[in-house]
Amino acid sequence: MTFLKPKVLRFESLPSTNTELARLASEGAPEGVSVLADEQTAGRGRLQRAWSSPRGAGLYFSMLLRPTVPQNCWPLITFMAALAVGDALREACALETDIKWPNDILSGERKICGILAEAIDNSAGRAVILGIGINLTQNAFPPELANVATSVSEATGRAPDREQILAALLDALSRWYPKLADAGQIVDAWSNRSSYAIGKLVQVSNGDDVWQGTTCGVEPDGALRLRTSSGEIKLIRAGDVYSIRASKEKL
Repeated sequence: MTFLKPKVLRFESLPSTNTELARLASEGAPEGVSVLADEQTAGRGRLQRAWSSPRGAGLYFSMLLRPTVPQNCWPLITFMAALAVGDALREACALETDIKWPNDILSGERKICGILAEAIDNSAGRAVILGIGINLTQNAFPPELANVATSVSEATGRAPDREQILAALLDALSRWYPKLADAGQIVDAWSNRSSYAIGKLVQVSNGDDVWQGTTCGVEPDGALRLRTSSGEIKLIRAGDVYSIRASKEKL
C-alpha cells in the first residue's frame, strides 16, 4: 500500500467536490489529489440524497484514492475514513464522536459528518472518490434537521477553525490509509470506536425491507451482523440503520 501525498486544490464554489475530482481523475490525476470548496451547489450524500453545503458553514472535501488492496476490501475505505474523521475532530477540536454504521459520524446521536465513497472506472484506471462533509456551524443544515444533525460549533461551544480541522484530517487520512492492507485492523478499530458495532438495538431499512434487531459485530468486509428477535443473523451490506432509542427521522 502506497503512502498518501495529499495535494489540495481550492475552489470558492463547485456543484460537487466529488464530481470535480472524478473529472480530474479521468484526466489522470494522481492519488492524493484533493478538492476543497467553500460551498457546493449540488452536494450529495449516500443514495443520491442532497447534502446541504452553504458557503462557509462546512468543510466540503474530496480525495482521490487509487487503492492497491483487493477490490473486496474497498468497502472498508469508508470505515477508514470514519476513523480518520474521528481522529481529526479529536485532535483539532477535542471532540469525541461516535460512528453509525457504516460511516456517519455522530455527536450526541446527531450527525456531524457524512462520508461518500464512489468507485469510478475510466481510461486512467479504477479509483475511489472519497467525499467528506463536516458540519462546522449550525448554518450547514436547515433548521428542521436540528434534532438529527449538529455541528462542530454546537458540540464544542467554540467557533471551529476549518484549516486546523483540514490539516488534522489530511494527517489522519495519511495514517489510516496504508492500514487498509490489514483489513482486520480497520474492522477492529472501527468496532472499538462505534457504539453501533455490538449490542445496539436498531432498525434497518433497505428499500421495502425493514428489520429490527441487535447488532452483533462486523464481518471482515464491513457487513453489519444483526440478530433478529427470532435469533436469525442477517448480514447487512446496504441500508439505513437507526437506533431505536433515538429519533428515526432520516438524516
